[in-house]
Amino acid sequence: MAEKKIIAVMGATGAQGNGLVKAILNDPDGGFAVRAITRDVNSEKAKELAELGAEVVAADLDNAESVQQAFGGAYGAFCVTFFWNHFSPDKEIEHVQIMAEAAKRAGLQHVIWSTLEDTRKWIPLSDDRMPTLLDQYKVPHFDAKGSADRFFVNAGVPTTFLLASFYWDNMIHFGMGPKRGEDGALAITFPMGNKKLVGIGAEDIGKCAYGILKAGPAEYAGKFVGIAGDHLTGEELAAELTKAFNEEVRYNAVSPEVYRSFGFPGADDLGNMFQYYQEFDQVFCASRDLEVSRTLNPSLQRFEDWLTQNKQLIPID
Repeated sequence: MAEKKIIAVMGATGAQGNGLVKAILNDPDGGFAVRAITRDVNSEKAKELAELGAEVVAADLDNAESVQQAFGGAYGAFCVTFFWNHFSPDKEIEHVQIMAEAAKRAGLQHVIWSTLEDTRKWIPLSDDRMPTLLDQYKVPHFDAKGSADRFFVNAGVPTTFLLASFYWDNMIHFGMGPKRGEDGALAITFPMGNKKLVGIGAEDIGKCAYGILKAGPAEYAGKFVGIAGDHLTGEELAAELTKAFNEEVRYNAVSPEVYRSFGFPGADDLGNMFQYYQEFDQVFCASRDLEVSRTLNPSLQRFEDWLTQNKQLIPID
């Protein structure tokens, strides 16, 4: 039997990387082995991956040498950054450069880089329809990733640029699920008007990435591939939540200005993000085709499917 190709997965215990690690491990005849890269090899999630059969390796994006060592001898890699750990676009860009240079030195034959659009291509800094943040960004966690695509291009590494979507898991982990108002009624709050929110279950991102790896660089290197599980309006999201919880969930459509004023860390960034989603919904939906996503991941979940599996994890205040 041919030796398996090693895929080095950054953020292996995180939302995206974990899905890819498990997709590889769940397909023992797929021709790939997985090197799960994490900052803490002694964490419970890391130990779980080791027990499942992953090679677990320590590396930190603040340590370029550790990333280079982690990529050594691999066939390919899944690269992702962790903006919400530090809220720094500069650090994000630095981390992408480290991964791209490590991929080049390791001679990787296929990299998947989990990126996002640079929204300044649609909303220049001179456009005052939304505030400019940190002096040079409109949506920092998008723009930093998009502007850093160049490092993989310049390195000459065969790279697929994976465009993910809004995580439905944000309803579990980041307080974006239904909340009770003063009247006792449940509601979700998004500044989306009547436009569609493009969403996906986090584990499906990894499964789609695995579909790209299986197809190979001849099919996908150099391409931008957008993925999603559903395109739903706020009203449609609320209707699905109502069915799942057997209790009415309303959609509270606030303005981006109001959302930016909520005051939690990153509220201004996310308010701008949702405004971008809303104002450029046709572009965003078109770039994340549901049929393409399902081709890559035949088990792709619609929002209804995801709720069936995860509704018990969503905290209800």
